[in-house]
Amino acid sequence: MKPRLVLVQLPVPQPAALSSSGNVPLAAGALGVAARRSGLDKRLDIDVLPPDVTDRLGDVLLADLIVSKRPTFVGWSLYLWNSERSLHIASLVKARLPAVRIVVGGPEVASDNTWVIEHPAVDIAVGGEAEETFLALFDRLLDGVSIEDLPGVAVRTERGPGTLTEPAPPDFPLARFPSPYVEGVIPVDPARSTYVETVRGCRSHCTFCFYPRSSANLRSLPLEDVRTLVEGLARRGAREVVFLDPTFNHRPGFEDLLETLKAANRDRALDFFGEVRAEGLTDAHARALHEAGFGRVEIGLQSVSDHTLKLTKRHGSAKLVAEAAERLKRNGVKLLVDLIVGLPGDTPEDVRAGFDFLQHRGLGDDAQVFLLSLLPGTSMRADAASLGIVFDPRPPYRVVATPTMDAATMAALLAEAEDLLGRRLDEAPRPHLSDPARDGPRDVVRIDLDVVDPDAAEALAGVPMARHAALWISARDLWRRRTTIDRLIDARIAIDPCCTLDVVLVPGGPVPLDLSDRVRARLDAAPPNYLSRVLEHRGENAQRRLAFVLPEDPAFPNDLALALMETATVWRTCSLESAAAHASALGDGMPGARITGSVDLLSPAFRTLAREASPDAVAFADRDVEAHWTRDILGLAER
Repeated sequence: MKPRLVLVQLPVPQPAALSSSGNVPLAAGALGVAARRSGLDKRLDIDVLPPDVTDRLGDVLLADLIVSKRPTFVGWSLYLWNSERSLHIASLVKARLPAVRIVVGGPEVASDNTWVIEHPAVDIAVGGEAEETFLALFDRLLDGVSIEDLPGVAVRTERGPGTLTEPAPPDFPLARFPSPYVEGVIPVDPARSTYVETVRGCRSHCTFCFYPRSSANLRSLPLEDVRTLVEGLARRGAREVVFLDPTFNHRPGFEDLLETLKAANRDRALDFFGEVRAEGLTDAHARALHEAGFGRVEIGLQSVSDHTLKLTKRHGSAKLVAEAAERLKRNGVKLLVDLIVGLPGDTPEDVRAGFDFLQHRGLGDDAQVFLLSLLPGTSMRADAASLGIVFDPRPPYRVVATPTMDAATMAALLAEAEDLLGRRLDEAPRPHLSDPARDGPRDVVRIDLDVVDPDAAEALAGVPMARHAALWISARDLWRRRTTIDRLIDARIAIDPCCTLDVVLVPGGPVPLDLSDRVRARLDAAPPNYLSRVLEHRGENAQRRLAFVLPEDPAFPNDLALALMETATVWRTCSLESAAAHASALGDGMPGARITGSVDLLSPAFRTLAREASPDAVAFADRDVEAHWTRDILGLAER
């Protein structure tokens, strides 16, 4: 029997249980193609875990699945959103299969990110572009030859964790390894975006970006291969194609590329998306982008300060961005415009000037405003001390302070941006209030503490569950059961500590506000990771959340419901018609509506909700309706 390598990529955690993850294991697929092309697959059995598995299973269930495959090696694609969870699950696997070798790669593997390389679960870490390194690595491993001298590899020995050596400069032509979609290693899923590369490398020098240090040498996929790829994706049912090229319009022969895409997408079956820079973007380019099928592009403003743009080697100017944005919009291309808060050189006044720029140029609805992250392997991270930047050393590596701004100032600036733009800048965590899944991993457990004794309740709470789970706890007097509630929360977190958890309290009567504070403190005291930190700047825990679901009984005190709304999300069970009758007040002057019973999507009541209610204040017990609302009303779909 051949040795087996299981390749795993965990998804970006989503704000809602039924929203799309956008998870496509492209790196794993690329390695699978490399193995086929080199003949390595004749010596090594390679199993890529599909997204519908990695998206759904919780920590323990995913470890169980990997262990059941009896792998010789497990490879993990590490990104800032999944690295901590990946390494936790790798530890679970290694505890049960001590001989398995854990191999990690991806952007998180960098010489300045030692917590990854030195993690006790990691046996081998691979930096940089991995295709050729992967082939050399596994040829040696299968032959029993030392890998310690391989460039771009750190290997754990009896002496301890290794040191990541400098990766060899990547120079292989992109056409050498075809797209894993075309090779059938990754299926094309019309419900997910399809990711392609026509270029690797970047000639820009932005110090906050990983690309300049990974490769300044641009390697382009030949135009005939681009056309073959795009036409092949269309035949396989692709709908949205995302170009991962670092700067789409800086490719040599950009105009020829657009003509190639226009010809390959002549029936406009594909919707393209890519990232462009303002410099050199002409009216003809904007028109050609639209004609090729680009419905939207992303463009980086980053800062309106010329000093900051020079200091970060971004260069360019806000004026050029405004002109490029006007050209794109005039030609029917929608925009995402990025503004970063916390760049060295920027003052609060510079950031506010950026907000004003977005508003006055008509770009407020297109803006993405977010805090700076000092990513592994970037020049800015290497120079953080000399620049006076303090940042969190764990994902998402957010800036904590600069010489001109502290954390409180940056949080206040983000709040100002939301007030000015009239919307929340990030996606609000949405409690999982739907009925349990009909198939697949268990994602809802309901415990009535008036019926189930504490030990049995703790056992129920501690079963392995889905990646996003809801723990419903009901009792006539929840406060009297507070110690048991603590035990149930601890049991749930202990079994799947890196998963998303909604604690849903269902009171049978009035409940003191102290209970809300107590439960939230319990959730916040659990071990942190990426998802618990990502909204920390706004005082929210995106990973472990609290909600109350009140009975429909109008006798339940409304003043108590309003008081609870100051401490948690609060919902009242009701019918579709009852919710529609109060649509505009839901989530503001009254709790949100958790709608039970039959729901007709074409009914006047449903249309009223969709038109008048805050989408975040409406939830459905019916999973199909909740999925529709999440995708089509809230817009939590691909991209």
